[in-house]
Amino acid sequence: MVLALAEAGSTTAAAGVLHLTQSAVSRALALAEEKLEVRLFDRTREGLAPTEAGRRLIAGAAPVLAQLAELERSVKSESAPVRLRIVCECYTAYRWLPSTIAALRTKMPRLHIVLAVEHTRAPVEALRAGTIDIALVTTAQVTGGRKEAIVERPLFSDEVSFVVAASHPLAKKRTLRPDDLVRYGIVTAEAPPAEMLWFANAVFGRKRPKVNLMKFPLTEAVFDAARAGMGVAVMSEWIASAYLESGDLVAKRLARGALQRPWRIVYRREVAEEAEQLAACLGRSLPRVFPRAMGAA
Repeated sequence: MVLALAEAGSTTAAAGVLHLTQSAVSRALALAEEKLEVRLFDRTREGLAPTEAGRRLIAGAAPVLAQLAELERSVKSESAPVRLRIVCECYTAYRWLPSTIAALRTKMPRLHIVLAVEHTRAPVEALRAGTIDIALVTTAQVTGGRKEAIVERPLFSDEVSFVVAASHPLAKKRTLRPDDLVRYGIVTAEAPPAEMLWFANAVFGRKRPKVNLMKFPLTEAVFDAARAGMGVAVMSEWIASAYLESGDLVAKRLARGALQRPWRIVYRREVAEEAEQLAACLGRSLPRVFPRAMGAA
């Protein structure tokens, strides 16, 4: 306040600089002079003129304020990092999550993010036990426990892609039908039973035909099998997008339309700010096979 008065030359002008009322600045000056038991400014026709005491205060104030500002900056930068433990229910999400984490760190540099992949099979249980902080889930249901301690909300969706070799008979078809999957078989990676059930319901409905199902532990093996004509690879577009660039594999949709898999973010209420920042970053880094319409999830 004293520095602003010395620079502005009047309580009215200083009030504008400090975003205070003129009366508030006058009262603050009077309190400062009362505390120091010395007059800091002389009131003249030209405005306020620092007294000898005022000049000493002004000369010493700038370096002291600079030291305080540096101390505040130092304290903030030395604050303990925020440790955030994240898990995804499906391994395919780890295809793009690192780039999202990198974007999030630029906004929140104090974040220390740990991918708790060991809890992929049971993310909700780990969240409820306090072993993780945030879970990205598809089929897992959040039940039991204290509802007020856990927040759950819709996030986005990814599309399940049906990939075949460019030389495969199905490659000539514009779209696929469930009968095509029955005829040629499905090649996929390991997935939780709940996700397999969701897929079967979404594709075949109540009708449950016998389908030749080949499972491989490695993503490369899934697409190699499709490339060899051993069946239709079923995989999230997040994974499939990287294998379509060479042109020897093509992605198809079902005739009924895109098969969208909804995702939700579930987190402990204590990390609400960090979780919402993560949710805001997620959509911008998702690999897509098919273009999205404007406004689509």
